[in-house]
Amino acid sequence: MVGSIEAKSLQSNGSVHHNGLNLEEKLDEFRRLLGKSDKDPLRIVSVGAGAWGSVFAALLQESYGSFRDKFQIRIWRRAGRAVDRATAEHLFEVINSREDILRRLIRRCAYLKYVEARLGDRTLYADEILKDGFCLNMVDTPLCPLKVVTNLQEAVWDADIVVNGLPSTETREVFEEISKYWKERITVPIIISLSKGIETSLEPVPHIITPTKMIHQATGVHIDNVLYLGGPNIAAEIYNKEYANARICGAEKWRKPLAKFLRQPHFIVWDNSDLVTHEVMGGLKNVYAIGAGMVAALTKESATSKSVYFAHCTSEMIFITHLLAQEPEKLAGPLLADTYVTLLKGRNAWYGQMLAKGEINRDMGDSISGKGMIQGVSAVGAFYQLLSQSSLSILTSEEKKPIAPVESCPILKTLYKILITREQSTQAILQALRDETLNDPRDRIEIAQSHAFYRPSLLGQP
Repeated sequence: MVGSIEAKSLQSNGSVHHNGLNLEEKLDEFRRLLGKSDKDPLRIVSVGAGAWGSVFAALLQESYGSFRDKFQIRIWRRAGRAVDRATAEHLFEVINSREDILRRLIRRCAYLKYVEARLGDRTLYADEILKDGFCLNMVDTPLCPLKVVTNLQEAVWDADIVVNGLPSTETREVFEEISKYWKERITVPIIISLSKGIETSLEPVPHIITPTKMIHQATGVHIDNVLYLGGPNIAAEIYNKEYANARICGAEKWRKPLAKFLRQPHFIVWDNSDLVTHEVMGGLKNVYAIGAGMVAALTKESATSKSVYFAHCTSEMIFITHLLAQEPEKLAGPLLADTYVTLLKGRNAWYGQMLAKGEINRDMGDSISGKGMIQGVSAVGAFYQLLSQSSLSILTSEEKKPIAPVESCPILKTLYKILITREQSTQAILQALRDETLNDPRDRIEIAQSHAFYRPSLLGQP
C-alpha cells in the first residue's frame, strides 16, 4: 500500500536518507560529475509552470533545498497572468481547509492578500501565488514555496540543468529565446524535457519534430545533453507521495546519473536508451486520451466500450511507432502503464469527457482555465498531417493496394474530424470502434511488424 511506504527518515546526525542513501552524498556525487567546486551550487531551473513542471521543481526543492550552499532551484513563468475571481475564491477555500498551509501563509505574512482577493478587493497573479506554492493549474494541491523568476534571461543564463515544463507548442519559441542568452556560455547545460507532443514538417520530406529535437535545433545543445522524462503519473498524486515510476531517456552519459539523482522512495526513476519511442508515445497517449474521455462519457463509463477502445487505440499506437523507430520499445511495462493512466485520468481524457457532455466546446480553444494546455489537440493535427502523406504509402494486407498510413488508423482519423475540421460530432468516436473491416486489432500490429515499415526519414534522418 502506498501509505506504508516510508518516504524519508531522519538519521541521528540530522541528514535525510532515502533508502539508505544520504541525500547530501547523492547531491555531492552529481555535483562532482558536473565539475562543480565547493562554493558553486548546482543550479536548476524549471522553464514553464504547468502542473508537472511545478511538481517536478517542488520535489527537487523538498529533497535538496535544505543544502542551500550546494543546491539552488528556481522556476520561470511569464508574468501578468491574472487569477480570475472564481479561482481566487476556490483558492481561499483550499487555504482555509489546510491548517498547515494556513499557518505557513500567516508566518510568511502572505495570508491577507488571499483574503483581499476573496473579497474582490485585489487581483492575484499566477507568478505571485506560485511563490506561495500554488500552481494555477492545480490549486487543490498546494506545493512547497518556490523561488519564481519572471525574467527568462535571469532564470536560465547560468543554469546547469534546465527542465522543460512547457507545452510542446511553446517549446521551440521559448528555447530560441533562451539560446540568445547562452551565446557566451562555456559549459553546456543538461536539458530534461517533460513535454509531450510533436510538430510536423513536410519539407524537404515529411517528418516529425519531437520536443527534444526542437530544443536541440533551437539552442544548438548537443542531443546527448537533451533527455526526456516521462512515466505513468499524475502530477498532483506524485506530489502527494503516491508511489510512481518514470523513465529518463537519452544518451547513457547523463541518463544513468540523472536517474540516480532524481530517484526518491515514492518516485522511482529508471533509465532507457529509446528516446524516440518514449517521446512519440508521450505525444500519442494524449491524442488517444481525448478519445478515451469521449467514449467514457458517451457510454456512461461502460467498461466493455472502454476496453474495446483501449484495444484499438493501442494497436494504432504500435502501428505508428513502427513507422518511426526500427526496433521500438514494446508497449509494455511503464510505457503501457503511462498510456493506461493517461487514458484513465488526466487533462486530455477530461477534455474529451467535457466535450462529449457538452460542458465545453472547441471554440474555447486548447488552453482551459484550471487545466492548462490540452496538448492532445495539436498532436492530433500533427500526426494526421504526417500520416496522410501519399509519399508514405503502405500496402494493404489483402488487396496489396497503396494507402496512406492514416487509413489504417480509424480512431486517429475520427479524432481529426471531430477536433480539427469539426465535421463530425463526438458520437463519431463510437462508430470508429465498430470496425467495418472486421479486422482484429492484432492484424494492424502484424502489418507493422512484418513489413519493411520503418521510415528513418520520418525523424528527419537520411
